[in-house]
Amino acid sequence: MANTWHNAKRWCLIYMTVLGMSFLFSSYADAQDDGANAVSGVAYVAIEPDIVTNYAGDNGERLGFLRITIEMMLDNPALIPELEHHLPLLRATAIEIIGAQPEQKIRSLTGREEMRRLILKRFRDIMSKEAGDETVKDIIFTKYLRQGG
Repeated sequence: MANTWHNAKRWCLIYMTVLGMSFLFSSYADAQDDGANAVSGVAYVAIEPDIVTNYAGDNGERLGFLRITIEMMLDNPALIPELEHHLPLLRATAIEIIGAQPEQKIRSLTGREEMRRLILKRFRDIMSKEAGDETVKDIIFTKYLRQGG
């Protein structure tokens, strides 16, 4: 009888532990859903893989290279499929803009910001023409590695 009572206590403890864990998980999942709904109007899409391209050094004899990760911010997550459809064009545009920049602009923080704004403007122009909506609210360089030049 004592052995049966011991087994019943053990099963009861296991049951309560599982029940408690499922309650905690359910509460955590609900909290996560509430947080997701609070910012559901914003989505980020990365241009993958990273953009790696050359640029001419100021003396014209040396080449440098730049590796950039661009994240695009959208106001409406429903526009992600349309944006992804045009990613090859957006990628090519970014590479074209980066390759046309002088070394001084690539090296300086103000030049980097000017380049970011130019890329954003061109992305918006492309999406307005192709999709009828600017789609891209902003872009962020999450990686910016420069070498040589």
